[in-house]
Amino acid sequence: MIDAVETAERAVAAAQADEAEAVVLAERSGFARFAGSEVHQPTLVEDASVMLRVALDGKVGVAATNDLADEGLRRLARRAAESAESAPPKESWPGFPEPATLPSVSGYDAETAALEPDDQARLAAAAIGASSLPVYGYFTSGATRVAVASSRGLRADQTLTDATALVLAAGDEASGYAERTAWRAGEIDPAAVAREAEEKAQRTRGARELEPGRYAAVLERYAFAELLFYFSFDSFGALGFLEERSYFCGRLGERLFDPKVSIADDGLDAAGFPKAFDFEGVPKQPVPLVEAGVARGVVWDRETAARADGGHVSTGHAPTPLEREDGPLALGLSVAGGEAGSPEELAELVGDGIYVTRLHYLSIVDPREGVITGMTRDGTFRIRGGKVAEPLVNLRFTVSVPELLSEVPGLTREPILANVNDFYGARYPYGVLTPSLATARFNVTGIGSRPGI
Repeated sequence: MIDAVETAERAVAAAQADEAEAVVLAERSGFARFAGSEVHQPTLVEDASVMLRVALDGKVGVAATNDLADEGLRRLARRAAESAESAPPKESWPGFPEPATLPSVSGYDAETAALEPDDQARLAAAAIGASSLPVYGYFTSGATRVAVASSRGLRADQTLTDATALVLAAGDEASGYAERTAWRAGEIDPAAVAREAEEKAQRTRGARELEPGRYAAVLERYAFAELLFYFSFDSFGALGFLEERSYFCGRLGERLFDPKVSIADDGLDAAGFPKAFDFEGVPKQPVPLVEAGVARGVVWDRETAARADGGHVSTGHAPTPLEREDGPLALGLSVAGGEAGSPEELAELVGDGIYVTRLHYLSIVDPREGVITGMTRDGTFRIRGGKVAEPLVNLRFTVSVPELLSEVPGLTREPILANVNDFYGARYPYGVLTPSLATARFNVTGIGSRPGI
């Protein structure tokens, strides 16, 4: 990969502005996709981009390029300056941050970074060989280097690795899903992922319909991670909080959820995808979001902190310069575990209800109240007498996440990292560290397709 710090420094030097900040994202990654149990041609991506943000008389402009030559960076600087000149002044502009001491974190594995397309194809083949059903999915791994430099002397640099094995085992009226992700590829067994997906798929044949209504439910970690991630967009970020789109507005310090529920954003946790700093070079801080059901806070960047009253400061959650309008996002979510040893033990706590492996086609209906709609997929079952019983067709649902979390019979003990990255655009690994969860309130609104391809 390129020297990301040196590239960021050249971009800052080329800037035609009072102040400047450059962010470089470089990656070397590969995908081995498979469909119908056949590996597609493995691909290798080597790419780098630089995003330059400049300040002129209180006006801020941004531009980006993949042309890292000196002339390309000069053109980038001109475009960023033109963007600033045409922008309105930012009353809450806090200026660029001063250099700060960064925490020491893990998150890089040399063996993962060294994986070549042939290695990725071999790991994909291990998944294919472990299932008697046709499988679809991928094995991917990569290394990402992030560097930030500014005219104030700030320098921040980190290299991250990540790997994911995702498998959908599917046949006639049968489908099952499983996935594993980590920053060490050696922690992922693609064959075990495929066996989990096939075992789930074999149980989905003969799926029945279910009447709409409110049911108790067990959400496997895949389903819960996706639901929580969507809820976080508005409710766990400071911009949603300031613009009153967050469920936490006016409710900080109140008990909103079951006391068993504790949620944090911890970008330093080695069990997730640890990061030392955000895209402004500000050190990451762990942020308690919910403690024993009580709403405690949201994540901040410097711009939202400057807009707020009460002495708020950045928690190290600034997005890239191109995504600054979205505000800070909680991309290091973790949920504390409970007492149950397995999702099957959660089914015993539920007694009668439904079991959901995975969610699909999610959409936010009402961000202020945390209402989300979507469909279950690849392993939905009826729970009867505390046992996971007959399979169900895919179900349509609409739930209020706060209501779903208001009565939680239990959670599994071990939070496991679930991938929620769609791998579009530049590679930047993140996921949700979560257990499986039982809830007393899951609203089924209709039925969808049957399992299978």
